[in-house]
Amino acid sequence: MFVDRVKIHVKGGDGGDGKVSFYRAKYITHGGPDGGDGGKGGNVVFVGESGMSTLMDFRYKRKFVATPGEPGGKRNCFGKDGEDIIIKVPVGTVIREAESGKVMADITTAGEEKILIHGGKGGKGNQHFATPTRQAPRYAEPGRKSKEYDVILELKLIADVGLIGFPNVGKSTLLSMVTNANPKIANYHFTTLAPNLGVVEGRFGDKFVMADIPGLVEGASEGVGLGHEFLRHVERTKVFIHVVDAAGVEGDDPVENVEKINRELAEYKEDLLKRPQVIAANKTDIPGSEENVARLKETYEPQGFKVFPISAATNKGLDELLTEVGRILREYPEDIVFEEEYEEYDEVKVDQEPFTIEEVEDGYFVVTGVGVEKMIGYTNIDTEKGFAFFQKYLKEKGIIEALEEKGIEEGDTVHIYDLDFEFWK
Repeated sequence: MFVDRVKIHVKGGDGGDGKVSFYRAKYITHGGPDGGDGGKGGNVVFVGESGMSTLMDFRYKRKFVATPGEPGGKRNCFGKDGEDIIIKVPVGTVIREAESGKVMADITTAGEEKILIHGGKGGKGNQHFATPTRQAPRYAEPGRKSKEYDVILELKLIADVGLIGFPNVGKSTLLSMVTNANPKIANYHFTTLAPNLGVVEGRFGDKFVMADIPGLVEGASEGVGLGHEFLRHVERTKVFIHVVDAAGVEGDDPVENVEKINRELAEYKEDLLKRPQVIAANKTDIPGSEENVARLKETYEPQGFKVFPISAATNKGLDELLTEVGRILREYPEDIVFEEEYEEYDEVKVDQEPFTIEEVEDGYFVVTGVGVEKMIGYTNIDTEKGFAFFQKYLKEKGIIEALEEKGIEEGDTVHIYDLDFEFWK
């Protein structure tokens, strides 16, 4: 079963809590703090897997959580870091944040790794909070919570050549004749309900991947038929083979059909028509097709689209068609990469991050929060300018007001990350 769009939930591992502990030994009853740090939580890592061609596995497992870090121990023992969770996805998978629809990652090559979520940082043990005036701190940092998201996995096949055209024109037959693929073939519309991939080996040693793109009908770009479901699969295709029924078995005009499909491509994404395209006029073994082949050549070859009369069922003309496609691919610029102009997902900005305040001991207040820690990390508080920015941040963020609501008094101690300072207005 072919599945190319699923929604899953991912979460990094939470950091382990720091330990509150004091050294004890024979004849030593009041040793110093020796609580160890908690371990870091595991990351959520997506990896491109060349052997996968569908997202079907994610229909049965939809929640992925990395292992949390272990808490710290006595005698300065650090907690063990949590293990990363590795999520394998097909090459060509786009990962979107479900609520905003913005792209968090785009896996385009086999073996490519993307850390989508970093595990939570482990909390510091109480050994870090000892000062000359506070030699027995009974506080240790809790481990940081990791982020979690609902994400959409969206597969866009990556192929060198894409077979496009209306249903029942012979795309699946052509694919089966020139590749190792075994698509379902029958004489009715929408036999193909999923993209099929095959590998072509040309007479000159060319080897390329060919995909049969189903679901293209008039109005596909507006969601008619299976259009929206499968149009995404043409976006990363270098060359199009536009297959038409030159015999007009269905009573359609092949010249008009080419125009209709190209119009749908352009309406979906305008630059698709700028990619190389050849026309395969199929079913020329049926009498009466010669006139339509001549009309196709007269109409489209002046526009730069070469027309090849073929019969996929009897292998007629396939060598000439594949030779031309192989030539186009050999001359294709290697530096061209087909990518959407994605609106990338941004992490929550520092000034929007929540914070918490806790009075862990009388007159000792601890401020925690990812945004606050980031601010401390990129601010040099030892300089006059940096300290002024630090004070401004605390005020604008609302931390000063929140401390006052907690009952802080002048001379009390405030702890932020690895910084202790006395509170004065």
